[in-house]
Amino acid sequence: MSRILVVEDETSIQKLLFTCLTEVGYDVCVAGDGREALRQFEQDAFDLVLLDIMLPHLNGYEVCKRIREQSDVPVIMLTALDDENNMMKGFDLKIDDYITKPFSMSVVVKRVQAVLRRSKGNESANMLTYKNLAIDTVGHVIYLDHKPVTLTTKEFDIVHLLVKNKGRVFTRDNLLDAIWGVGYYGDERLINTHIRNIRRKLGDDIIVTVRGVGYRVDKEN
Repeated sequence: MSRILVVEDETSIQKLLFTCLTEVGYDVCVAGDGREALRQFEQDAFDLVLLDIMLPHLNGYEVCKRIREQSDVPVIMLTALDDENNMMKGFDLKIDDYITKPFSMSVVVKRVQAVLRRSKGNESANMLTYKNLAIDTVGHVIYLDHKPVTLTTKEFDIVHLLVKNKGRVFTRDNLLDAIWGVGYYGDERLINTHIRNIRRKLGDDIIVTVRGVGYRVDKEN
């Protein structure tokens, strides 16, 4: 399920967007001003941002600029300002689409679907999913229920390797060779420590212990 952040200060439009997008299957969060939008964006993971320009505290252009400093998440701007200069300013900030008010909800849904399709097409090769995990193999970030989880580099590499090879059992020696490099002479108990930390962060049901052999990630049914 794609997650969308709707940033709109007009309560009636905000509620309409929330209801419409939720009804077609999106997970929607809302913000009523620029500061709140940035706070939510920095604390959570979103697949798309619907961003009004005329906002309290920080306008949409400033919000978009700050988002672009940390993310390439798709942004669709919502605005009553339909002159060419304002559109160009938005596209200079690398927005993905522009919708002018007043608009129909069917148009918004179609634009959202189109932008998400393009985005998923570009990113699918760089994303692995398993149960409630999403693994960004380029950004080296793992999302649990859409929220980024802080892992060490080695923890990330272990999860990535196991998910990429679902169903295959890796011995501790296999993991040491694959993650630390062939010829590494560290204690196998190092793997136990990393697996324990991963389970604490991601849950006990992600990595399965094969007693006397090693670890695996089960194939999904």
